Amino acid sequence: MKTLIVYAHPEPESLNGSLKDLAVSTLEAAGHEVRVSDLYAMNWKAVVDAADFGPDASSPLKVPQDSGRAFEAGTLTADVRAEQEKLLWADTIVFQFPLWWYTMPAILKGWVDRVFTYRFAYGVGEHSDTKYGERFGEGTLAGRRALLAVTVGGPESQYSARGINGPIDDLLFPIQHGILYYPGMEVLPPFVLYGADRLTGEDYQDAAKAWEQRLLTLESTEPIAFRRQNFGDYELPSLRLKEGLEPAGRSGFGLHVRG
Repeated sequence: MKTLIVYAHPEPESLNGSLKDLAVSTLEAAGHEVRVSDLYAMNWKAVVDAADFGPDASSPLKVPQDSGRAFEAGTLTADVRAEQEKLLWADTIVFQFPLWWYTMPAILKGWVDRVFTYRFAYGVGEHSDTKYGERFGEGTLAGRRALLAVTVGGPESQYSARGINGPIDDLLFPIQHGILYYPGMEVLPPFVLYGADRLTGEDYQDAAKAWEQRLLTLESTEPIAFRRQNFGDYELPSLRLKEGLEPAGRSGFGLHVRG
């Protein structure tokens, strides 16, 4: 298995840094190939601008069209092309980051904004009244698996159905469904480490064992059963879920998960 770890934390000796290092050593010991994109160490540029598209940038700038034209022409900046090549190389992509203000760190969102260009991660396939592109279960990155490894400061009870922060699955839905599943990746249930700010040495040993187990079962873990866009569950072209497909009482983001 070939695994890309996209890591976003400014402190190498942080909990996230330790989990990233453990992932590398665990996977390599199991015979897997591993590459790491350490965004802070790379001094990753987190904003999209005309410089990303070289001679294919328009004036005024049109980010989707310009990014697609630059992708197809091979004129995207070298750092973006390198990350796209890593994604195509990998069988599995692990995203290691802390949950900051209910989402990923800005540098990681900037990685997505710049790397997931038009014609690479979206805007592919037939667009008609019977098929609205290859996305949500299809696409350029289909056949790959993705896993979020997230540290959270608060206790698990605060991220439950009645918790004040909302269910963790809802908070991660825009990332797991909207960013990773959109271009076709199968998304594994996330590895979430709660109470990160109060973790003791003994707690870390337990967390490390749990993380190792998740890593060693990446290939056998069942992905989240997100509904595929073009396979009968949604009305076209409205892309509304057909009535009656949801389990009784299911609503919100949960509508888009089968079973």
